[in-house]
This record gives sequence, C-alpha cells and structure tokens, in this order.
Amino acid sequence: MKDNTRTLAFAGILGLICALVLAGVSQFTAPYRQANERAEEVRNYLSALGVPGWEGVSSQELLDVFERNVRVEQEGEQTVYQYLPVSGSQVQPVAIAVPFSGTGLWGPIRGVLALEPDFTTIRGIRFFDQQETPGLGGEIGAEWFQNQFVGKRIVSAEGDPGFRITKPGGSEDANSVDGITGATMTSDRVEVILDNLAKELLKEK
Repeated sequence: MKDNTRTLAFAGILGLICALVLAGVSQFTAPYRQANERAEEVRNYLSALGVPGWEGVSSQELLDVFERNVRVEQEGEQTVYQYLPVSGSQVQPVAIAVPFSGTGLWGPIRGVLALEPDFTTIRGIRFFDQQETPGLGGEIGAEWFQNQFVGKRIVSAEGDPGFRITKPGGSEDANSVDGITGATMTSDRVEVILDNLAKELLKEK
C-alpha cells in the first residue's frame, strides 16, 4: 500500500514538473513563434502584391521590405495594404491588397487578395492559413490553384460584383476559376468567402 502511495506521489510530482517545464518553454518561445507567424503573413502579402526583393531574405529583412513598400490604411471597416514602390515616385498605389477570412470545411481560412489599381482586376491571391484536407481541399494553398486568379475580375461581364468557383474545367467567365477535383465542399466555402469579399469591396468603393 505504501509503495502504491509513493508511486502515485512520484507520478504526480513528475507530471507537475513536466507541466511547468512545458509551460515555461511555451512562454519562452512565444515571441519567436509570433515573429515567425508575422513574417509568414508578410511574405504572403508581398507575394500577392508582386513586391520584389523579399525572396530568400531573413525575417527581419522581410519586415523591412514590407515597411518600405507597403502603406497600411483603414478605409471604412476594411484594412487596405497599398503597394507604393520605394524606388518609384508614385503618389497612387500600383496595387492594393485586402485580408479575408471565413469558414472552411475543417477550420478557418485566412488569406490576402491583391488587386490592380482599378480595384476589380486580381493581381494575386494567397491562402496562407487553412486546415483543409491535404491533397484535396488543402490544394487551395498550391500555386496552380492560386495562379488561376491572376487577371480575373471580382465583377461579372455585366459589372455585377461577385466571384465564382466552378466545377473543374467549367471556368469560362472573367470572374470565375476552376474548383478542385474531389474538394467540392472546400471550393464552395472559398466561393462564399470571395463572393462576399467582392461585394463588400465594391460596396465600399
């Protein structure tokens, strides 16, 4: 009986020590983890906007490129990232980007949509935070899927705001792209997110 009590006490103390160590490590590494997450988010903004000079640089250099080239402003309820090249003399941005988020199949989807100065033509898009099924819905983060959006518009040929994700091979409109084979539900969720974003942006314009 005494041996059992000692074993339980030892296990309890050991568990407490492990918990304290893990908590300490988590707290110690939190700033580094947050810095890495911020750097990854900035990398996606720079990529979508088409800002040069960020590939292969350190996290701090990445943030420096962002600070020199991108101006952040609030327009109504929307945060807008304006690309003003440091090497140029542009008064007006050569591109703008807006963040978006919504509900995916297995969790939230976050990303950034970059537009040309006309505020309707897509310059680039990045889905940088998602938990969709790898090899299926997770393909929204793949280059082949994201590259489809370049040059597309967030308005229809008739000028109505909105965006569509069609069945694979069915995209023929200026404001639609092909969905992902075997990932209909994720494609549908992405369509809702982008359709709502398009309508919100053009309402604020």
